[in-house]
Amino acid sequence: MAEVVFFDLDGTLVDHRSAVWEAIGRIVRSAPGAAAPPEELMALWWTLEGRHMREYLAGECSFAEHHRRRVRSFLPMLGEPVPESPALLDAWIAERYLGVFEESWRCYPDVRPCLESLARLPGGPRLAVLTNGDPEQQRAKLARFGLLDFFEAVLTPSELGAAKPAAYAAACGSMGTDPAHAVNVGDMLESDVNAAALAGLTGIWLDRGIDFVTGGPSPAADGTVLRIERLTDLPARLARTNA
Repeated sequence: MAEVVFFDLDGTLVDHRSAVWEAIGRIVRSAPGAAAPPEELMALWWTLEGRHMREYLAGECSFAEHHRRRVRSFLPMLGEPVPESPALLDAWIAERYLGVFEESWRCYPDVRPCLESLARLPGGPRLAVLTNGDPEQQRAKLARFGLLDFFEAVLTPSELGAAKPAAYAAACGSMGTDPAHAVNVGDMLESDVNAAALAGLTGIWLDRGIDFVTGGPSPAADGTVLRIERLTDLPARLARTNA
């Protein structure tokens, strides 16, 4: 059995994409001056989230500023003025978006059964969350669903000083394990699986049947990729991996 199993969070443990769609969908459908149909505006918000999140992960701005940059780009498409004050931008995020977004968080139904099964294994692996998200927000998601106690650590760029994929080596160091004895489980084929393998870990792809970025079908993977369709398949997959 692996010494440590790292879990991605968004798209793996919690359905982030659906929560975003619910929150921004309510906003755009109630915007009388919108410059485009709701579906186009929702897709634009998702694109802006990815763009400005990359800037945050590169250390170009704070987590709060990445939100502000997104809103500055988005408000003209809603037909709304763009406040100059950072405080007013923060208020827009808090009052118009974050409340519904957080209410819409959903834990996938296969998460708790998987974690409970791993916890019952004699000499089973130590578990940690490895996520590129904001530490406060990511811990809040885990706390909401009573999952924090399953994990020895919740590791983010704030703790590690790097985002995935560079964070894999730092995460192994933080957990006191060699990458060869660690597994990373996530829904994104490139960043959670292939990048983990390049860092010396074993990557296991949780293929939930949807591409997290595009919302389309899952990407194609070659036969060397270790793949599961449900987290409840993970304990058996780990046993085969270590046989």
